[in-house]
Amino acid sequence: MPSPIQIAPPSVKSGVTGQHAIVVGGSIAGLLAAEVLGQRFERVTLIERDAFPDGAEPRKGVPQSRQTHGLLASGRQALERLFPGFTADVLEQGAVPSDVLADTLWFFEGGWLARKREGLDGLLLSRPFIESAIRRRVLQRTNLVRRDDCAIDALTLTNGRVTGVRIGNELVTADLVVDATGRGSKTPQWLEELGFARPTEERVEVGIKYMTRRFERRENAPGDANAVIIPPTPDGKRGGVMLAQEHGAWTVTLISNFCDAPPADLDAFVSYAQTLPSPIIHDVIRDAKPLGDALPHHFPFSVRRRYELLKQFPDRLIVMGDAMCSFNPIYGQGMSVSAQEALALGAAVDAGLEQLPRRFFKRAAAIVDIPWGIAVGSDLRIPETIGPRNAGVSFVNWYLAKLHRAAHHDAALSYCFMRVANLIAPPPTIFAPPVVFRVMRGNWKRRHNERHVHAAVAAR
Repeated sequence: MPSPIQIAPPSVKSGVTGQHAIVVGGSIAGLLAAEVLGQRFERVTLIERDAFPDGAEPRKGVPQSRQTHGLLASGRQALERLFPGFTADVLEQGAVPSDVLADTLWFFEGGWLARKREGLDGLLLSRPFIESAIRRRVLQRTNLVRRDDCAIDALTLTNGRVTGVRIGNELVTADLVVDATGRGSKTPQWLEELGFARPTEERVEVGIKYMTRRFERRENAPGDANAVIIPPTPDGKRGGVMLAQEHGAWTVTLISNFCDAPPADLDAFVSYAQTLPSPIIHDVIRDAKPLGDALPHHFPFSVRRRYELLKQFPDRLIVMGDAMCSFNPIYGQGMSVSAQEALALGAAVDAGLEQLPRRFFKRAAAIVDIPWGIAVGSDLRIPETIGPRNAGVSFVNWYLAKLHRAAHHDAALSYCFMRVANLIAPPPTIFAPPVVFRVMRGNWKRRHNERHVHAAVAAR
């Protein structure tokens, strides 16, 4: 058994910004906010409606915690900045290292993206595992007050400034309140009750249904890959994800997009995997030993709350994580975005508490824009998806299809795309002239080869 992680006691940053901050919500976004604020405030109170488990166990408040999770390269980098040595520690405890391009099989446009090792290092580990690893580091802060199994009833407001929270008859005052309570955030409702406008919501109805099973992992997938990603297509509307996890397991999630849900029965589950655009997941799990029962999950829509567009907003209140934007989880962006938002929160607080929400929401919107655009654009390829379509989205999807086809034989294009998908490079990089040239050249070669094949077949 691995030795326990040795965590160096954190220290409060010299020159603290405020006396007391409250973070509501103890999931990943809330834990990271508590860490960032713990470096800048004399005291931080972390309030969570669930009871924190002692180890890597699912929580009731995270219904998707048993589903397949992985950490993008940008998320791993952000966590390493927040907790130096984090990567080495979780790898020692059993997390699986994975280059998101070299070690992953990505199936797009009828083929596999070419692979190369370029240092896009992510992590494969279950949601309870990573949440527990972060929580252990945060809860041992000497200036953090833990209040789990506790829910707040309202915000308190004085002269346009949030001054704390109400828990039953108890008033808890603070210099700053952070809402990290997830999709079910009550901040829009509380804003209305306090006389402010609710934020505009953008919704994209995706009709995603999951079924997840774990299997014993005796060997990697073909090509020595430890992850396989097969997204749903406009025609098939079925997909699958298979990731290596800690303790020698595969976690396999079968996905339906506006079609019949994947079955829970083991034999039917394996048969469903055979209907995906590629048989690789089926070939790995058909003889693998199942571990535990099937776990369903339903994700009806993605939602983004545009706090940055509000003309009036109470001072000293921050909203982050899924409470601000909840992505279609098929793209694995949520944890990485929360980590980047935590870094942005720290930078915004360093500039002072006055007008803090405006500064933070501007930074956060720039972070969210890229993954939201990627997810929504991809979702809108499915005709049944309900969301705003325009010529720009159609063009980008047309171009990405060309890029993916060319990337079947051009690892440089795979790398360029994955830098964007992992939130490391901005989307315009895939439209740089050298990239466009490689895309067009790759598609010309593909069509040229196909014509030669057809001509050879016709000549027989």
